[in-house]
Amino acid sequence: MSESFQLKKALLRLLGVKDSDIRLDTLEQCKYAVDRGLHVGGAFSAIIPLNTLFYGGFIDIDVENPTRIGQDMFVLSKGHAVAAMASIYADLGYFDRKILKNSRSASSILNGHPGPVLPGAHIATGPMGQGLGVAQGFAIAGQGSPHFDVYSMTGDGELQEGPIWEAVMYSGYKKLDNLCVLVDYNGGQLDITDRLLFPYHNIVAAFESFGWKTRFVDATKYDEIYDPLAEFKFGTRDGRPTAIICQSTKGYGGFSSFMNKHKVAITDDALLARENDLQLKRRESRVQDFCKTLDELEEETKEELIRIASERFNLTIVTDRNSISIDRIQIDSKTQRAPLRHKKVTANQAALPVIEKGESHATADVVCAAMKAYTASGQVASIDSDLSSTSGLFDGVSWVDQNKALNVGVAEANMMLIGEGLAALGMNTWVSTFCPFFDWKVLRRIAIGHQERLEAIAAEDGWLNEGHGLDLTFLATASNFETQTNGATHMGNDDAHVFGSLAQVKIIDCSCPRQLLAIIEWIMEGNRGIVYLRVLRAAAPALFDSDYKFEYGKAYFLKQSTEDQAVVISSGRGVHEAVSVSSKLEAEGISVGVVDMPSFDRNALLKIYDDGHSLVFAEQNNGFIWDAFKKMLIEERESIDTKRIHAFNTRNANGELSYIHSGTYAELTRQYKLDSEGIVNSIKNLIG
Repeated sequence: MSESFQLKKALLRLLGVKDSDIRLDTLEQCKYAVDRGLHVGGAFSAIIPLNTLFYGGFIDIDVENPTRIGQDMFVLSKGHAVAAMASIYADLGYFDRKILKNSRSASSILNGHPGPVLPGAHIATGPMGQGLGVAQGFAIAGQGSPHFDVYSMTGDGELQEGPIWEAVMYSGYKKLDNLCVLVDYNGGQLDITDRLLFPYHNIVAAFESFGWKTRFVDATKYDEIYDPLAEFKFGTRDGRPTAIICQSTKGYGGFSSFMNKHKVAITDDALLARENDLQLKRRESRVQDFCKTLDELEEETKEELIRIASERFNLTIVTDRNSISIDRIQIDSKTQRAPLRHKKVTANQAALPVIEKGESHATADVVCAAMKAYTASGQVASIDSDLSSTSGLFDGVSWVDQNKALNVGVAEANMMLIGEGLAALGMNTWVSTFCPFFDWKVLRRIAIGHQERLEAIAAEDGWLNEGHGLDLTFLATASNFETQTNGATHMGNDDAHVFGSLAQVKIIDCSCPRQLLAIIEWIMEGNRGIVYLRVLRAAAPALFDSDYKFEYGKAYFLKQSTEDQAVVISSGRGVHEAVSVSSKLEAEGISVGVVDMPSFDRNALLKIYDDGHSLVFAEQNNGFIWDAFKKMLIEERESIDTKRIHAFNTRNANGELSYIHSGTYAELTRQYKLDSEGIVNSIKNLIG
């Protein structure tokens, strides 16, 4: 038997010893969790694949600096297995073992799902089929320089989520042979723990049909997982990503059917019994098996194995004439605070377009020109979803660097997930599609992860540092009435309300090409977080001078006079109508101010209200600014003069939220009385 084979055999036996330690740590989390609960089924079935990955010599990670670009990366897509991952991460030194206690509580950074408050966890995940898409984004970056591999674990229940297959399709197409996915195929899910709600009729063929290299293995045996991981890491790459289908059962390794459940709350007696079983198995079975294998090794190989056990497994092997003992090395936290990230993206200012007031430009042209100027920095990336002609991102970025401009086809969730992955690596990332096509569920989870990043940055002992938040812009095209004749499902008159309710998401509604260029310049300053930028589609004249600067949370007066009898507040193309309204009323001797409010400005609105003006909110949507103003006024003022506050928007005659159908811009503005003529008549009626 060759020496290399004997060493591998010894390593597999050592993985068996480590198996008991990680399971004991996982049970300990349940013992000390605030609810004494644990998603035990998926956590235990995941331990053999995860142990093999992290201790088998396959994943190259830097525990001291988890944000260093160039190391391999791991994403736990099936977030319910967080207890298993946390046990391994604590053992490796990402954080102190005391974090394993009091988990799932409001005071703990170890929650029921992983997230960036936990050192080493780059994104927030749950069982929603989204982690694989982000891992795919990491892998796209990893095919550049420096090169690195990416691993992800998903579950068979999670495979029922659509975003998984968007990522599978695109990964095969992009030939991401640096991506390896471990599918915890434990045959159960939440409602039915011993089988899937519906069967997969050849999961291997499904992955292979999209260009994946796939292995189906028995995940109750370490050698079955070890070999395909070794093939991925050290074998010849042929352009195919790798999927290892790890067949097991929920709760495998728990020694009792009590553990074969999705989630359990373990009693003291049951917990003690499980712990005793694991301790006994470690002491009397696994250590003995390892010792027999160790005796078969030559002295030089034995010394090498002892070194590997200490450095990789955090195990001390002590031998004497009569016995061999294997003890755990208690590792202190190794992870250091991440170095600062400087996020400002610079551009050759001479290369940026010059837009003078009154000049008409289309959004796509402005975006394309600006991206050409900024992409040369190497810090900008873009992802479109079969609508690149409306955004200008792809043409601008690809003109400089084709590898940084992606088009994922009709797969908006995947577009957003790739964007999150690139942003987490420090890129200033832009993703674009029509306003109604962004996925609320995906955006919400991304925002949670971003908030956790900010919490880790702000924490005195946090592992992240300034600049490690996301710089991720959602360029939402065809806002308000811009889609015109495409049909109700494409109309963006409600998206600001939907996404404006999400924490950490900045809503900006752009009115003209000069403002758009200023917003791009503002975003490129860096550390702007998650920006949802609604833009025009058709060309429009610039409303501002060439020296205009954008500030988030600031409104801009386009017309203002001490004689103003009313002030019209709008955003987007509605601002152009408001300017026309002011001019028409001025010709009749009526002075009306105009405010462009691309982002909500509390102070400006309060001042207008307190100055005694009538406020007219004219918006080509369901009244995003109007709703925010009402809430603010209730908070800020004890009494409210409702006779001076008026709103015209796309709500129905009863003031209820509604959707709009297709039509030309002229037809739609006329129908909702949001053209200049309709607003003029409304204001004249209001002021008598």
